Amino acid sequence: MSAHGAVHLDPHERRHLDASRVGVGLLIAGLVVLVASFLISLISPEGSRRFWMAYLQNYAFFLSLSLGGLFFVVLQHLTRAGWSVVVRRPAEVMAMNLSLLAVLFVPVAVVVASGKGIIYPWAQPAAVFEKAAHAGDSHGSDSAHDAAAATTAGEHGHVKSGRLEGHSAHLVLEKRAYLNTPFFIIRCVFYFAVWVGLARWFWQRSVRQDHSADAALTTSMQTVAAPAMLAFALTATFASFDLLMSLDPVWFSTIYGVYFFAGSAVGFFAALILVILLLQKRGLLTSSINAEHYHDLGKFLFGFVFFWGYIAFSQYMLIWYGNIPEETGWFFRRGCATQAPNVWSYVILFLLFGHFVVPFVFLLNRDVKRRAGFLAFWAVWLLVLHWIDLYWLVMPEVTTGYLPLGVAEIGCLLGLGAIFVAGLAWWSRGRSLLPLGDPRLGESLAFRNL
Repeated sequence: MSAHGAVHLDPHERRHLDASRVGVGLLIAGLVVLVASFLISLISPEGSRRFWMAYLQNYAFFLSLSLGGLFFVVLQHLTRAGWSVVVRRPAEVMAMNLSLLAVLFVPVAVVVASGKGIIYPWAQPAAVFEKAAHAGDSHGSDSAHDAAAATTAGEHGHVKSGRLEGHSAHLVLEKRAYLNTPFFIIRCVFYFAVWVGLARWFWQRSVRQDHSADAALTTSMQTVAAPAMLAFALTATFASFDLLMSLDPVWFSTIYGVYFFAGSAVGFFAALILVILLLQKRGLLTSSINAEHYHDLGKFLFGFVFFWGYIAFSQYMLIWYGNIPEETGWFFRRGCATQAPNVWSYVILFLLFGHFVVPFVFLLNRDVKRRAGFLAFWAVWLLVLHWIDLYWLVMPEVTTGYLPLGVAEIGCLLGLGAIFVAGLAWWSRGRSLLPLGDPRLGESLAFRNL
C-alpha cells in the first residue's frame, strides 16, 4: 500500500462543510411541503392516490441516487481503484442517506398495509380478486381472445376503480404467494437492512481511517466488497420488482432490475458530478479534485448512458417480439401502441433521444468530459431525464389520458428533495470530505488520464 506515492495535500484547501443549520431548515421545509401537498391532493379529483403515486415515483428517484452511491463505493473497493479516492467521500455520504430513506419508506408501508390497494392493486384482500375472477369466468373474459383484446385497448392489468378484473384477477391470484402485504413488507425490511448495513459498514471504516491511517481497514473493505456487490445486485433487482414493477401485477420483465440499475447509475454519476462542482464552487476540495477526476466520472456517465439505452431497447425488443398479452399491455399504456398512440408517446420519444441518443453523441467528446461547464450541463440534463424515466415508469398507472404533473408531483419532488439534501448535510457535518487516511490518496491526487 505504501508504494502508491507520497501524499501532497494543499494546506490551504478547505475540506469540511458546515451546513448543519441549513440541513435542519431543509428538513422542516421538506416535511411542510409534503404535508401541504398531501392535504391539497385530498380535494383533487383523483384523491390521495395521485399523491401516493407521486410520492413513490419521487421516492424511487432519490432511492436510486443513494443506491448508486452504495454501488460506486463497493465497486471502488472491489476493483482496488486508486484514482477515485478523492471523489469517494461524497458517494459514501450519499449512500448513508439510505438510513433516511428507510424511514421515508414507512408511509408507503402503512398505505400498503391498509389493504385498500391505493398504490399497489395486489395489496387488496384476496377475496376481491376471487370475486373479480369469478365474475370474469361467468362472462368468459379469461379467454385468450378477450385477454388479447383488453391488451390491445391498453387496459390489460390496468387499475379500474381500484381493482383488476377478469383475466387479470386470475393472474394476480396465481402470484398471491409472492405478492401479498406481509411478505412484501418483510422483503423491504430485508432490503433496507442489507443496504443500510453495508453503507454504515464501509462508512465507519472510511471515517475511522481519517484519524488512524490504518491500511488494514482498506484491506478489510476490499475483502468484503465482493460479497457486498453480490448482495447489492440481488437486493436492488428484487426491490425494483417489488417497488415499481408490481404496480402492474400482471406485467413482468426479467430485465426490469437491470433497467432500474442502469438508470440509477446514470442518475448517481450525474448527481455526484454536480455535488462536487457545487462543493468546489463553495471553495471546498479545489486542489484535490481536478479535470482528470471529472474526466473519469464523465466516462462512467457516458458508459451508463449507453448501457441504459442498450437495456431499454433489449427489454422493448424482446417483449415486442414475444407479443404476449400480459407483457405488451404495459408498453401500450406507456405510448408504444402504433394504432392508438397516447400522450405518453411523446414521453417515450423524449426519453429515446434525450436520455440516450443526444447525450451519447456529446459525451463521446473528450473535451466535454474535462470541461466543468459542459459536463455540468449534461449532468443536469441526465438527472432530469432520469427523473422523467421514473415518471414514465410510474405515472401511467394513474392515467393514460394526460400527463399528471401538478401539486402532488412537484410537491413530492421538492419535499423529498429537501429532506434528501438535509440528510447529506447531516452526514457531512464535522467530517472531512476527503478520505485523508486512505493509503491510495497519493495515487489519486497524482492521477492523470492517458
